[in-house]
Amino acid sequence: MKTEVETVIIGAGIIGLATAFHLAREGREVMLIDPRGAGGGTSFGNACTLAPYAVTPVGHPDIISSLPGLLFSADSPLAMRWSALPQLLPWLMRFARECTPGRTRANAAHIATLLKGAVPEWQQLAADAGVAQLFHTKGCLYAYHQPDPTVLTGWPARLRAAHGTQLEVLNEAEVAKLEPQLPPMKGGGIYFPDAKHIDDPATLTQTLMSAVVKRGGVLHQASVTGIAPLDDGRVRVEGNGFSVTARKVVLSAGAWSKPLAQRIGDDFPLETERGYHLEFACETPLLNRPVSPIEFGFYLTPLTGRLRAAGTVELGGLVAPQNEKRLAYIEKRVRAVFPQLGPVASTWLGFRPSLPDSLPVIGPSSKHPSVIYAFGHGHIGMTLGAITGRLVKEMIVGGKNSDEAAAFSPRRFTS
Repeated sequence: MKTEVETVIIGAGIIGLATAFHLAREGREVMLIDPRGAGGGTSFGNACTLAPYAVTPVGHPDIISSLPGLLFSADSPLAMRWSALPQLLPWLMRFARECTPGRTRANAAHIATLLKGAVPEWQQLAADAGVAQLFHTKGCLYAYHQPDPTVLTGWPARLRAAHGTQLEVLNEAEVAKLEPQLPPMKGGGIYFPDAKHIDDPATLTQTLMSAVVKRGGVLHQASVTGIAPLDDGRVRVEGNGFSVTARKVVLSAGAWSKPLAQRIGDDFPLETERGYHLEFACETPLLNRPVSPIEFGFYLTPLTGRLRAAGTVELGGLVAPQNEKRLAYIEKRVRAVFPQLGPVASTWLGFRPSLPDSLPVIGPSSKHPSVIYAFGHGHIGMTLGAITGRLVKEMIVGGKNSDEAAAFSPRRFTS
């Protein structure tokens, strides 16, 4: 292992891999460091959907009004480990402040600026990296078992309209035409034609890693335990059995980014949304595209040889074990949609890195400009992977921040 490199990227999830590819394509020397290898974390277990329609921040007025019912219901897509409440309380208070109408509109506008270019950026990166065949443009469907008056009047609908989101409102028959194996959806649906999905996220991340290696990048599978700025402007990154010095360090460790940023002197209100998935063997696809039975709070995505049910939110940090009640919640509702499915083939728990305003942190540290942050993408990390990688590359290669990244500056929390 080299002891001096041009750029170290901490975290080999989709954000780190996209950043590494952009840099390696420019001929830059890149080393990725991740204890789980390439794509071994949240980038492996998500809903596999590029969602250019996802302009709605997690916090908005409709959510804050329904939060007590969601948290205290045993039949809810949202759960909390109450033992973690003291740790979560500061984050929850900041989250509540982001749910005002004004903050909601501002946050949605910032998210929309990234989403506008997210899919085109992926199309370019996928073509250059040789992974275009893994992406399918069949749209995404929100399906409603019962009529819901908020579908066209609630905050998500208003924000999508304000930002020109491409969508089609469908009746029950039109939903059935798109997805004939779904049970009757009496509330109709919303179809987002511009959405894409990936048929195997593990293949995507491994192929991206191979593309980086082909261009001279390397992966070191290890945990980073320390980051230390040096007097000459470089940064030392350390872990068990290694120490490497870099001109630039990109911190894209997802939900694990907070303690590493604290070593630089930056403290972010980053918390974890614990997300789950179940997979069922499914040789013949039951769906043509990702479908979210919206009342259930998860996505059903057809993957190669299997069906994945991914989603829901559990607030409870990084340490607690897998919650079997969350898995049972998802399984029960999947079988309500597709009772013919066989036994659960696999389960998974992952950690979404979430900030109170639903905006990622993208930009240089306020304490040490040689450290660039790229984390906190919440539910849309896969969607924003390519565009985030390009923005970080421009910060490193061009030496300046673009107007596109201004709203996501770390200084909104640290200055």
